[in-house]
Order: sequence, then C-alpha cells, then structure tokens
Amino acid sequence: MWPGSPIARKAGRWIVAAELVETSRLFARTVASIEPAWLEKAGAHLLKRSYSEPHWEKRPSQVVAFERATLYGLLVYQQRRVNYGPIDPAAARTLFIRQGLVEGELDTRAPFMAHNQKLVRDIRELEHKARRPDVLVDEETIFAFYDQRVPAQIASGAAFERWRVEAEQADPRLLFLSREELMRHEAAGVTSTLYPKSIAMGGLEMALSYHFEPGSPRDGVTLTVPLVALNQVDAVRCEWLVPGMLKEKAQLLLKSLPQKLRRHCVPLPEYAQGFVERWGARSRSTAEAHDAQSPIAAPIGLIEALIRDVREHAGVTCTPADFKLESLPAHMTMNFKVVDAQGRQLAMGRNLASLQAELGAQARRQFQQVADAEAAPAPGQQQPITDWDFGELPQQRQIHRDGQTLLGYPALVDQGDHCTLEVFDDPLVAHNRHRAGLRRLFRLQLRQQIQYLERSLSSLQTVRMQASVVPQLAAAAPSFEDLRDQVVGAAIDRTCLDEPWPVNREQFVGRKEDARGRLNLIAQQVAELLATIVQEAAPLPKKLAASRSFAAACSDVEQQLARLFPKRFVEQTPAAQLPHYPRYLKAIAARLDKLKNDPARDKALMTELGPMQTAYARAVAARKGVPDPRLEEFRWLLEELRVSLFAQELRTPMPVSVKRLQKVWASIRG
Repeated sequence: MWPGSPIARKAGRWIVAAELVETSRLFARTVASIEPAWLEKAGAHLLKRSYSEPHWEKRPSQVVAFERATLYGLLVYQQRRVNYGPIDPAAARTLFIRQGLVEGELDTRAPFMAHNQKLVRDIRELEHKARRPDVLVDEETIFAFYDQRVPAQIASGAAFERWRVEAEQADPRLLFLSREELMRHEAAGVTSTLYPKSIAMGGLEMALSYHFEPGSPRDGVTLTVPLVALNQVDAVRCEWLVPGMLKEKAQLLLKSLPQKLRRHCVPLPEYAQGFVERWGARSRSTAEAHDAQSPIAAPIGLIEALIRDVREHAGVTCTPADFKLESLPAHMTMNFKVVDAQGRQLAMGRNLASLQAELGAQARRQFQQVADAEAAPAPGQQQPITDWDFGELPQQRQIHRDGQTLLGYPALVDQGDHCTLEVFDDPLVAHNRHRAGLRRLFRLQLRQQIQYLERSLSSLQTVRMQASVVPQLAAAAPSFEDLRDQVVGAAIDRTCLDEPWPVNREQFVGRKEDARGRLNLIAQQVAELLATIVQEAAPLPKKLAASRSFAAACSDVEQQLARLFPKRFVEQTPAAQLPHYPRYLKAIAARLDKLKNDPARDKALMTELGPMQTAYARAVAARKGVPDPRLEEFRWLLEELRVSLFAQELRTPMPVSVKRLQKVWASIRG
C-alpha cells in the first residue's frame, strides 16, 4: 500500500485500489477499505461458487448444502447454508427420498409414514429375535419403491406435501409399503409363541426385548424387571430363556459335554430338537395342570432337565460339572434390566444373584411400601402384636399396582418383645421370618411357663463349660444364656411349630394350650440330650491333637464337626436327627482311635465317601439357600454312611452303603 495513503496504517481486512504502480516495489494507490458483503452486490457475476456436504435437514424440510464463494481466488464466504434443490435437483431429490422418506426423517403426519416405519420396526424386531440380519430388504429396495412413485421435480418436504395431498385423492394407499415388499423371506419360525413379548413372574407380566448385536451388553433377550418385583424373578425359569432360543441353547450345552458322553447324542441338532419337543409336551401338561399361560413351565433347571433326558434317551449319566457353562455365548443367558417406577434403568446384567444382592434390600423395602399403600393396614398391623388378634393370616396376598397384580407373602416378624405383620416378596424369606415370628408369639403367650423353665435349666451352665473345650461347640453356643435360649427355642419348636402352622386364632390357641403341659418335659429332654452330646464331643479335641500327623483325616473330621454344630444348632437341627448326634460323635472318636493303626484304610474309605460329599456340597451351593427336602435327607444319609464306614460296630438305623447312596444320589439328580 502506498505509504502516503491515509489508511496505510489502519486499513481493514479488505481493500480496493484504483491503480498499481511499480517503482522500487509494487504499490497500491488510491485505496479504500470495503466489506466483503459489498462484493456480492457489486460483483456477483464474478464470484465462483462451490457446494459441499449436501444433506437432509428436518426443520426446514429440505436438502441443504454449504456454499463457498471466491473472487479471483480470494475467499469471500464459506459454510453458508443454502437450499440445494435449485442447485442440483436430481441429487437433492435422491437425498430427499433416501433420508427423508426411507430413513423416516421427513416430519409429516401422513398415514403412510407411520405405517411404513412401523412395518420396518416390526421386521427389524423379527431379525433381532431370529438373530438373522437378512429378513428386511435393503434400503435400495425401499428407495426404488419411492423413486417410482414420487415425481422427478419433488425435492423438498413442502413440494412433497402439495403433491401427496393430490395424489392420495386418486390412490389413498399409493405410498403404503406391504409386509411382503419389505421382507426377503417369511421368517416363519419367528412367532409370538416362540418369542413372547412378556413372561409372568410372581403374578406380574414382565416385558421381554430382543437385540442382535454380538458383543453388546444388550445382545440376546432382555427381561425388564421393575425394582419392586426383583426378588420375585425365578432364576430357574430364566435358564430356559424363550422357546425360540431353547434348541440352540440345548445344542450348545450338549456340544460342551466330553466326547465320550456327547457321542451318544449325535447328531446334536436333531437331539436338541427332540429335547425341546419332549420337554415342551411336559411343559404344556404342567401349564394346563396349573392353568398357566406361559409356553414353558420350568419346575427344574435346564441342566437338570438335560441330564434326565440324556439318561432316559441316550442311556448315559451326566453330571452338572460335565456341562461347560463358560463356553456358552453371552446371548444364551438371560439379560436383566432393573428399572424404577419411572422406567429409568437402575442396573443391567446377566447375573441375577448379583443384581439381587445389590438391589434386593431396596426392592424389598419398595415392595413393602407398595403393599402398605395398596390398602389400609389391618388393626393388627397398626399395633405391636403380642397375641393372635389380627384375624386369619392368608398364605398369599394380591397387591394391585398400575393395573397388574403382585403376589405378596404375609408373615409374622419377630421384633424382640413383640411381633409385626409384614408382606414379603419372596416366599422363602417370608417362611423363615414367619417361623421366627410364630416362635416369638408363642414365647410371649407362654411367658410364665418359660420363666419357670429357664430357672430349671441351670444345669446347662456345667454343659456350657464342658462344651467350651470343643471349638465348634463353643462357637455354636457362645454363652450359657445363648445355650439356654436354644433349648427353650427347640422346646417351643417341638411343641408349637409342627407344620401345618396355625393360620387363625382358634388354631393358635389350641396349639398353645396343648404345648403348655408339655413344654417343660420336652425342654428337659432336650437339655439331657445336649448334655450327652457335649459329653461325647469333649474328648475329640485331644484325639485330634494326637492325630495331627494325618492331616487329611483331621481336616475331614473338623469339617464334619463344623457341619454338625452350626450357629444355634440345637434349634436348627431337625428333632428327628438330634438324638443321633451322640452316635455320630462316638463314630468320630472310633475313627480317630483306629487311624494310627490303619491310616491306609481310612484313606481308602475317604476316597469312597469324598466324591459324594463334594457333590452334595455343590448341589447345596447351587440351590443358593433354597431348601430341598431330598438334599436334606441325603445329608443325614451321609452321616449314617460315615458311621457305617468308620465305626460299623455302632450300627445304623437303616442299611447304608456307598452303592446305596450312589443310587439315591442318582435319583435325586434325575
């Protein structure tokens, strides 16, 4: 710029010069500052324009591109949004059809759009259920459908709406896609029976959703669980997934078997299909017997069902350990999504036990709040309960919530000096709490008899001192008062809590009056038995100390004692089994006495006993606290087998042997 120019030191970003003079340098003279916008008005014909990134925009309902203009190579403006229709009508129309119509981005209330988009969603859901991405036609096919019908000059939402209104007067279904036009094949195997939209859990219909995306946390089938019903989800039922996925899961489980077992089930696809058909027939009869609506009634776990089926139809016996569950893909395990009352996700995962451990207490509190709010509480619930004055106690209670019905399980709850009535979401929890609550209510009503009884049990102080030398017994009865309380509780159980339990005042009073005259006698019998048990157990620590060189045998004995003497064992041990404890303890003493003379024999006997003890422990752990009468019975058969193996001279009340127990175990697992 010429140094003498008035704007030489303060020129704008854009200037115009009347002349260029070259002396020692090239100078611009007669200059003035300008705005680039002036160039569009004065020299629009000189601007060179280019366009980029054409795309559909929903709000203006048209195809938009970014415009860029230059003048003699100088950038005048860029990223200016302009309507692309007049610039390239063919390309704009293509984008309008592809993004506005095919992808459903056009904002319209036209019936065809809602109909077509719903059809696409339904077919995509079929793909997720069938785990096949080849049911819905590709976008080019849908594009061709609209391309044949929409005129060539239509490239915006406004123009389309004007044309559509006139065209639909002649043919109202001109733009309606049909199911056949959208599907490559029928996907006949995907039905509402095989892939239901919901399943019933605890009286509540819970939604099922399907997603096909391997590696995604949502892959497979997801059960949406309201928090209030989390503890009512049946883990055994969920092992079976839905009928449409059962064959694949059964086939994969069979494939995970060792080859020596798997070869009896080949070809695996046909065997898996047969399994589904056989158990489907059983399920239908079970559902009819219980008037159930679910397509699968699953009284047992899928693994247990496969074990039974393989034994019945292939003639071989499998164990749960033979199936490699870790080899199953993630979508073969039910996914659980826990939501709050507003439908917001609280947690999601495939480990139901973990979700219940994390949110179970919160779910139980919410369930009880719903139960309390569902109806006005009865008078007995408003005041502490010290007598049966609250009418009849139902086994179940229906709780209505948002048009659905939850099942609650009422129970008396022990509060120390009184009881309360509460409704639980888990029948097992309700049963355990109700037993303790009933025991407390009987103790409150038999207060005078129990006070006299406690004074008469002073001899238990000596028993407690003797028990303190046995670590397992010392932990099970940490004080004289605790031991005395266990004896009283056991006497209450034996006189008042034989099932069926009372459900109304008349039955409760009758049970109480019957117990009043027997309570002291039963308690004294329990105390005498306890003294005998402690007397037999007291020498065992010394015998164990003398046998420490035989570590495996000593460890087994210590584990046996821990099983025999859990916390509050006097109350918890069945009344029929506690009298056998002295014999069990004598058998332990006899085993330790024989150990030094013939350790090889003890090791051989342990080899026979060990696998059954381990199988029992695994089965109990798999039940996750849910009682099983057959397993409970087997537990005591194992104790009798120990007597038979290690101290046969003490005899057993029934014939027992390793072979007999193996048959019993096979019947339990089958």
